[in-house]
Amino acid sequence: MGHIINGKQIAAQTQVSITERIEAFTAETGVKPGLTVVLVGEDQASQVYVRNKEKRAVAAGINSAVIRLEATTSEAELLAVVEQLNQAEEVHGILVQLPLPKTIDADKVLDRISPLKDVDGFHPINVGNLAIGKEAFVPCTPAGIIRLIKSTGETIAGKEAVVVGRSNIVGKPVAQLLLQENATVTIAHSRTTDLAAVTKRADILVVATGLAKFIKKEHLKPGAIVIDVGMDRDENNRLCGDVDFDDCIDVAGYLTPVPGGVGPMTITMLLENTLISAERHTN
Repeated sequence: MGHIINGKQIAAQTQVSITERIEAFTAETGVKPGLTVVLVGEDQASQVYVRNKEKRAVAAGINSAVIRLEATTSEAELLAVVEQLNQAEEVHGILVQLPLPKTIDADKVLDRISPLKDVDGFHPINVGNLAIGKEAFVPCTPAGIIRLIKSTGETIAGKEAVVVGRSNIVGKPVAQLLLQENATVTIAHSRTTDLAAVTKRADILVVATGLAKFIKKEHLKPGAIVIDVGMDRDENNRLCGDVDFDDCIDVAGYLTPVPGGVGPMTITMLLENTLISAERHTN
């Protein structure tokens, strides 16, 4: 029986240490880290996510603000809001919640956020710096994944890691981070020939396909660390991941559940990025 990686518990422990660091930073400098989230439109999932971010940020001692804009907001109006936040000294982190209305070019908006305040790690300058190993804001979900892998106590260096999925938000950055930790990294995807033969080599398997219960026990090397980034619905409309948890738990050495695995870490790493930004701005 594999060990379940409790993302909720690890996120809570990590948030305690981030909160202590924020308290010490504010006491020393008189500066409170500031995070502003811009939410355009009425997307229900985004509303819930932004509320959670706000609650967690306030609990950690961060000045948290949400700018809520109508779905009819033009691209020019949104860019003007971003520009104001770029100039605001009390704002250290800017996050424009995706998805945006179809009338707005999301890439153009993300490119306009100052790379120095891009706590989501999506700006091309941060993406490029991550790729070449320079100082960069790391996207929150990949950063959280690395923390979850390390929580097992297993070393990453020298291990064979396979990432299934090549998105700019998860697949590519998590592969870069695993490389930085000295793993041997393979990125697999929908065009990979004989996927199971590739994933069975993995000591560390990160799955971000968006396909419910796609990974079965025959995909796993016994004892592997398996990180499930999926957030899907099964045939009974229940929340599930990209990994068939019940099928894989007896083969995996460690496995993240859905929900309660990767998800809770994402906001925690956002809070850490906001603190890092405040430290850099103050220095």
